[in-house]
Amino acid sequence: MKASGVISICIIGSGTMGSSIALNFAKSGIDVDLFDISDQALERGFFLIKAALETLAENGLTARAGVPAILARIRGATDLDAASPDTAFVIECAPENLEIKQRIFRQLESHFPQTTIFASNTSSLSPTKIASVLSKRDRSIAANFWNPAHLLPLVEIMPGEGTSKETVQFTREIMVRIGKEPVVLSRETPGYIGNRLQFALLREALYLVDSGIATKEDVDRAVRFGIGRRLTDTGPLETADLGGTHVFAAICESLFKELCSSSEVSPALLDAARRGDLGYSTGRGLYEWTPEKLEKIQKNRQRTLIERLRRDQEQEG
Repeated sequence: MKASGVISICIIGSGTMGSSIALNFAKSGIDVDLFDISDQALERGFFLIKAALETLAENGLTARAGVPAILARIRGATDLDAASPDTAFVIECAPENLEIKQRIFRQLESHFPQTTIFASNTSSLSPTKIASVLSKRDRSIAANFWNPAHLLPLVEIMPGEGTSKETVQFTREIMVRIGKEPVVLSRETPGYIGNRLQFALLREALYLVDSGIATKEDVDRAVRFGIGRRLTDTGPLETADLGGTHVFAAICESLFKELCSSSEVSPALLDAARRGDLGYSTGRGLYEWTPEKLEKIQKNRQRTLIERLRRDQEQEG
């Protein structure tokens, strides 16, 4: 089946990611069977879906009149026997635990026909290892949505060792169909693209603080008010072209030897974790966190994502 002909998909797990991904498909006119282990879990999942829909409607990103129809396309269940026989695509959104994901993939293979594609929304586990329990591994793939999935367009598609080209193409096409911006990796690599770039930046940021070169506040300000704003419209490679490859090559030649290349975890980060200072959830991490500060940052970040998504839609129109 081609992605354009898909009428129904399944999502395993109705938590933060599963509920948000379900909303993406339902908004695009595709029926969703949303599964979880209990009615209570599903109830929370639908609460998250309705809250996200309200945010989209409040900000003109979806028509309020269309909300009931979107919700009607999502059906919750606790038994795979309730899945539509037309299911061509299943996305697993279980916790980041290899054994759990492998157990789910075994259940999926025993339940669905051999033409159904199984995608894992894993952000850290190997798609090859997840699919190792399958007898037909060519139909398995990793599709990593970025959180919050109803506001961030990126989906990173990563094949495992046995994934077929047809499975990669189908997954890419269905992501485009629901309005996502898919990127396709040629081969499996830890961290995909996004996390490799994100954690390379984090390593250097922590090094600057650990070395006493700058305070954590000034490091964060340099990103928020400098490269963070510029990278909204140009990626790092486009930025190099705009600056001139000869200029960037010369900077690399002198600067690369000065950058942090340690494979050890930053003392500042490790010490905070060992103390139990886990971040906003405990009120302290690298920073002090109050409920008011957390609420302000969350609102500002959501506002920024909404403004950018609205701009994307205007450009498409």
